[in-house]
Amino acid sequence: MSPYPEGVPETTIADLLTLLTREPGRPRITWYGDDGERVELSGAVLENWVNKTANLLVEEFDAGPGTRVLLDLPGHWRTVVWALAVWRVGACVVLPDDAADHVPSDVVVTDRPGAHHDRGHQVVAVALPALARSFDGERPAGSLDAAGAVMTYADVLQWAPAVQPDEPGLDDGTVVPHASLRDEALLASGTTGRALRTARPRGDRRALLEPLGDLATDGSSVLASPATSEALRADDARRQRLVDSERITADLVS
Repeated sequence: MSPYPEGVPETTIADLLTLLTREPGRPRITWYGDDGERVELSGAVLENWVNKTANLLVEEFDAGPGTRVLLDLPGHWRTVVWALAVWRVGACVVLPDDAADHVPSDVVVTDRPGAHHDRGHQVVAVALPALARSFDGERPAGSLDAAGAVMTYADVLQWAPAVQPDEPGLDDGTVVPHASLRDEALLASGTTGRALRTARPRGDRRALLEPLGDLATDGSSVLASPATSEALRADDARRQRLVDSERITADLVS
């Protein structure tokens, strides 16, 4: 049964983001990174990040249905934001294989821009640390530094192409159309409430679909980096403190 009011659809990313802001201050994505980093995105903050990123995609790259955006990023809160923004404008998230820079795409969003030099892609360099104000490393000439660029765009979506349900929404070798993203996400999530999860590896569709499934059931995700998850598995007391403080209802760290 849908957790949302009767008659209200939750079939598109636009619907989902609107519904999440019914409780704008409620945590929706929480990140536990290495070295004690913790980032919490409420419904309102998550929507703002997605809107800013979607505005960038449209303004800089004319992104829309048919645009392929390679997300060459590890499991991370920023990866979730970029995926939601790509879907919000009706474009297709493409996930890397072992030869990531050879995957056909129009735009590459990556934390390792050097792997995509001289391939004819439009490259966006993403700094993963929450407080980063610029990408700290070499990047191809003409590439975009997401750390500064995203922040220049409005918190409110200016304009986005209409999502075409039958157009590809996800491609990791198996194509999922936009119309099926929610159902695929619910299958991947497999739970409701507030889930503690280990962030999935680069190129793993579950890195995107599990948090999307949590959100689609009016829940939330607490994502732990692989190193943090390993530390939690080795320290039962620390793990229990985190479960209690975050009010976790599904501890799925494995």
